[in-house]
Amino acid sequence: MISALMIGTGEYTTGYVHHAASTSDKGAGVVALTLFDLRRLGKINRIVMAGTNGTKFPLIRQHFKDKIEQIYQSMDTRFESFPDDQTISDPKAYLQALDSMSTGDLVTIFTPDDTHFQIALDAIERGLHVLLTKPPVKTLSEHHQLIRAAEKQDVLVAIEVHKRWDPIYVDAKDRIRTLDNFSFFSAYMSQPKKQLETFRHWAGKSSDISYYLNSHHVDFHAWAVGNTARPIQVAATASTGIANHPPYDLPAEDTITLTVQWENLPGQTLGTAVYTASWIAPKSDVHSQQRFFYMGQQGEITVDQAHRGYSLASDTDGYASPNPLFMKYTPDGRGYFSGQSGYGYRSISAFVEAVDAIQKGTSTVTDFQYQLATIQQTLTMTAILEAGRRSLDDNGRPQRITYSEAGPADRIEPFS
Repeated sequence: MISALMIGTGEYTTGYVHHAASTSDKGAGVVALTLFDLRRLGKINRIVMAGTNGTKFPLIRQHFKDKIEQIYQSMDTRFESFPDDQTISDPKAYLQALDSMSTGDLVTIFTPDDTHFQIALDAIERGLHVLLTKPPVKTLSEHHQLIRAAEKQDVLVAIEVHKRWDPIYVDAKDRIRTLDNFSFFSAYMSQPKKQLETFRHWAGKSSDISYYLNSHHVDFHAWAVGNTARPIQVAATASTGIANHPPYDLPAEDTITLTVQWENLPGQTLGTAVYTASWIAPKSDVHSQQRFFYMGQQGEITVDQAHRGYSLASDTDGYASPNPLFMKYTPDGRGYFSGQSGYGYRSISAFVEAVDAIQKGTSTVTDFQYQLATIQQTLTMTAILEAGRRSLDDNGRPQRITYSEAGPADRIEPFS
């Protein structure tokens, strides 16, 4: 049976930030909760976690007892950890954790964006299957290197882009294929100002809000238009005034907009996409505003992912628009966790199932090339995000994405 290593101890993995449960919609975490449940269901054996600060682990264990074990029946949250509980800082502790795993085991990587490449490469070179949070890496060069390493080791490397498991997004993606060539796409995604405090250690330092949030809709759009269109030019603009002022004082943009020229391969007609992401939104009924508008040459689609016609008001939490389609945290009538159909859960469990099939020999790595968001299938996302960052750093100068004869995005260069 496969074992699982979680690298990264932050909000998405544990639900624990700044010595307390997160006040976002992920107070019980996503990754660890999913893996604990999969172990309960007999699909995972050993569970390991690696971070940089070992003194956090006793607090995380208590957090799991409070938010998971005391909430759900028969949920065991035990895990092995690296570094030990007395170590205050060890950025290389994940290497010890990797060396404790066996070839064919799986690794999840939910760490600051600029650390993804090296951690993933170290895992791949040890023959481990890797699930990376988005964005997988920050440059096309790093993305191509991971592809080569994954193919050399014959391991599965996939990106955890959970929008691909949202039933509304999946249906929209399938309908987009019926609307002829791409014409226009506009997407907006936000998080509240308090996340600037949650992400204080990396916001604007190792990454930006475009890499962190625009990656969702950039990947969805690229997935939806498939092999029928490709981005050829990116220009970026930004808004400032909150993140880089007190009380945050972070070297970060508030809001980033990418304007991308796409080329339809049939007929070489053009389409335009606008992706906007912000982390200065006010407190509202949802943690994250998420919506898009798509126009094809023969139809259009509008999706408001944050509002599904479901609202809740209570004396404790006030008014909210919950989304149990992502993660259903409320236990069933018998007290068991019952969120296995949530698209946040499925984006992880599908990877676990794929690794299990590969380990048993009933499937091969290549069998999942079009079932999961593999490292080979997500180059377009990285190309657009890197080009956007380059444009911002070049005072908004458009960046051109060029392609190899084989087809994939090859390099990015300033537009002249």
